[in-house]
Amino acid sequence: MTDLKNRKAIITGGGRGLGKATAIAFAKEGIDVAITGRNEAVLKETVSELKGFGVNATYAAFDVSNYEEVQVSIKTLIETLGSIDILVNNAGIAAFGSLNDMEVDQWSQIIQTNVMGMYYVTKEVLPHLIAKNEGDIINVSSTAGLSGNATTSAYSASKFAVIGMSQSLMKEVRKNNIRVCTLTPSTIASDMSIELGIASKDSEDSVLQPEDFAELIVSGLKLPRRAMMANASLWSTNP
Repeated sequence: MTDLKNRKAIITGGGRGLGKATAIAFAKEGIDVAITGRNEAVLKETVSELKGFGVNATYAAFDVSNYEEVQVSIKTLIETLGSIDILVNNAGIAAFGSLNDMEVDQWSQIIQTNVMGMYYVTKEVLPHLIAKNEGDIINVSSTAGLSGNATTSAYSASKFAVIGMSQSLMKEVRKNNIRVCTLTPSTIASDMSIELGIASKDSEDSVLQPEDFAELIVSGLKLPRRAMMANASLWSTNP
């Protein structure tokens, strides 16, 4: 298994939920971590927790759906870390409603954040990985990106797009020794899922937890460089 100590990672949406769990798992492996999000207070609190594991940790508060903010912030984070080895595209938003009832602005913002945000961040990180001829990109989709359901048209459309973009990128950059992994987890008891009412804080024994998700990512990164986890779905054992 590959030793991850001293690697450098950026995790979008890293202040809470899946992103925070992944950041903590990385810190435990000795990975220096930069997290992003929109709530500076939450980011500061998480960075303080990460530093407790003896790694370098930093943050940038910005909106991934704004390309100008992404350009400035990602450049600053990479300069602070000194380099970049791993990108976890985790930032995303969700809302449910029928196609006709959901406001156009809300539908558009889900696409802008979940698809364009991932594109913007990847576009700024990728040249650094290509220059090193090595790296890992983990893109977080969802089972909603494998099958649409009533009231999930915007979210499913965004997550279907993430899968297509991620799989295309994987085939583009294999020649650069860059591994691209597409994750499609089912419901996880994250902050977002709890806020949307599709999971509860008391569901530890029946619903996937953020730590399960983080463990999967770490396991994929530890594979020898000759091996790549191209796609992975994470499901609860409880129907």
